[in-house]
Amino acid sequence: MYLTGAQIVLECLKEHKVDVLFGYPGGAVIPLYDALYDERNNFKHIRTAHEQGAVHGADGYARSTGKVGVCIATSGPGATNTITGIATAYMDSTPLIVITGQVPSNLLGRDSFQEIDITGVTIPITKNNYLVKNIELLAPTLREAFKVAVSKRPGPVLIDITKDVFLSKTEYIKSDCENEDYEADFINEEAIKSAAKLINDSKRPVIYAGGGVKIAKAAQILQNIAKKACIPVVNTLMGLGTISRDDYLSLGLVGMHGFREANLTVCNSDLLIAIGARFSDRVIGKNDSFARKAKIIHIDIDESEFGKNIKPDISIMGNLKRSLEKLYSLIEERDRKKYIEEIKGYGVLNNKDEDGFTSENIIKALNNKFKDNCFIATDVGQHQMWTAQHYKFNNERGFITSGGLGTMGFGLGAAIGCKVGNPSSDVILITGDGSFRMNCNELATVSKYNIPILIVLMNNKTLGMVRQWQRMFSNKRYSETDITEDVDYIKLVNAYNIEGYRVCTLYELKNRINQIEKLTKPLFIQCDIEKDESVYPIVPPGMPIENMLFEG
Repeated sequence: MYLTGAQIVLECLKEHKVDVLFGYPGGAVIPLYDALYDERNNFKHIRTAHEQGAVHGADGYARSTGKVGVCIATSGPGATNTITGIATAYMDSTPLIVITGQVPSNLLGRDSFQEIDITGVTIPITKNNYLVKNIELLAPTLREAFKVAVSKRPGPVLIDITKDVFLSKTEYIKSDCENEDYEADFINEEAIKSAAKLINDSKRPVIYAGGGVKIAKAAQILQNIAKKACIPVVNTLMGLGTISRDDYLSLGLVGMHGFREANLTVCNSDLLIAIGARFSDRVIGKNDSFARKAKIIHIDIDESEFGKNIKPDISIMGNLKRSLEKLYSLIEERDRKKYIEEIKGYGVLNNKDEDGFTSENIIKALNNKFKDNCFIATDVGQHQMWTAQHYKFNNERGFITSGGLGTMGFGLGAAIGCKVGNPSSDVILITGDGSFRMNCNELATVSKYNIPILIVLMNNKTLGMVRQWQRMFSNKRYSETDITEDVDYIKLVNAYNIEGYRVCTLYELKNRINQIEKLTKPLFIQCDIEKDESVYPIVPPGMPIENMLFEG
């Protein structure tokens, strides 16, 4: 059958079982939205307030569901508004298809109205991108884009389509993509055998698990390995949730804001097993001091990560889940409980104010109320680290946050996408006043679609993480970090017809959230906290991760 390019785009999306779109219409994509008008029964479209919010929405949808997120933007400023979202997804290996409109082919290169070379702009932050000027290449390009987005290490792919291609017609032949498996199935059996021997001979091993475990859907086999060989597990920010924080073997976050027991276990280990992690500077600190007593096994799908930051003794490139399954069959059962008890003793014992209105108590109150089948999204800053430290994640995909790029303003769009993808689950956004201001325009989206998320704003009237660094490392020279403007956030959310409350004590917070039986409408809770409350531990920049500060 003969279809327009716009219709072919939608048919190709249906081939790949896409039924949710995030986007914002504009001149170059009018034909695509016109075709969408006839497909309203096949697609749920979320029109955000800004194209950046659309990409973050698709990103949150993809991270929480394991599916490919899809968003649409028009040419020119519509396309450039997607860049931060694309870069966020690229750094965290989120599979996205970003479809942008472009001026007609005959106007390319003429500085036409709303023309921008978006494929040139996004080369460094996409796995691949395409400019489609020929309708005959449209369907094959879309199909290839999906393959690229999800194969090996996932990531965003951009497809720029000229307006005349949307309007032209050609024959469309349906392709059955349902049974296609893009996952690389290669495993390095010899390297795995060598790794198993190191694990069996090790006295003080530790597993260092990152976001690649989530991407590979390998959390269960990771836990099986840890339990069989009795190996403690530390997590990167992106790896939280791959083992329950209530698990005996879980030591939680490692790195700059990692727990003392996690950091010291790595420093004193004789074998570090890195699984789906990239040895980020925020984890390893001073690289020549990281796990310096240990041999290192690195298992990953992306060969470029081997030796990039830390040189491994054994590198295992291949399908992560299958590699771990093979490794499990080769490792021996061990009882390392004495070792586990020893490293648990590394933890800091201090007198905590269990009734104070502190970040830790706020997070724990939320955790006690919303335990299972819950997704937590955050923005970036102190609240993000407090959440990573104190929320006991037990859902493999339950933590939605920007790790590699550290994007303030990510959270609200991501929470929207997460809830759209998981309508039966509770979704909570934990944010700070600095981040919330970045993209609070997406409250319009929350209101328009009545998206029942809980927004918890930790309001300390400052850019908290930057202020903490200024206090600790810049002689308390607080340059442009305090937020002194008087903004009534309750009136702000009320303006969007969202119910909002301000709480100033732990009792008020618990009382408010305990009234929630089921989130059936959006709800906003503002928690006013102390300006100088800080994230501890903290490893000063450029220092080994055992050099933790607990005050300053």
